[in-house]
Amino acid sequence: MRALHRTRNYLRAMGRARRHRAELVGHLARRPLVAGATMGMESALLLSNRMDPKLKELAELKTAGLVSCEFCLDIGSALATGAGITEQQLRDLPRYRESGAYTDLEKLVIGYAEAMTLTPAVGEDLAELRGRLAEHLSETQIVELAMTVAWENQRARLNQSLGVRPTGMSDGLACAVPERMS
Repeated sequence: MRALHRTRNYLRAMGRARRHRAELVGHLARRPLVAGATMGMESALLLSNRMDPKLKELAELKTAGLVSCEFCLDIGSALATGAGITEQQLRDLPRYRESGAYTDLEKLVIGYAEAMTLTPAVGEDLAELRGRLAEHLSETQIVELAMTVAWENQRARLNQSLGVRPTGMSDGLACAVPERMS
């Protein structure tokens, strides 16, 4: 059921796109094999449903914000709204540690996404966060979360490097903002 809800939410967000809709598709069309692999991974993560979709959206948004991918923040904010993330949570994402808008588990997931996005993504912080996540999530869920964050890093960096612009999917909605990596 989660996969169906996520798919509907994704299609609704895509339907809101009003400008620059073909930019990414145009780039990927130049390399059909890469486009096919991209669609395969996107589909696999969309249909993977061991994780709470809200947690996945928060992790993706934090990653997109740290990479400063405006296209990813545009679609991610639209998807997050559909997944039940509040306007307050979208606004407070850069300062999630101090915000009362998140549960402890949500803060832990956001922190894990942040640790994975920083370069290099190694060290005691990441290992400690993974251990703390294991107190709340199954190994399967942690793998899904790690794949989600890793893929968002790839997606955001690809979009940034190709100059893919926002399409307006979050127009009229609250939107997460780009952040600076420390």
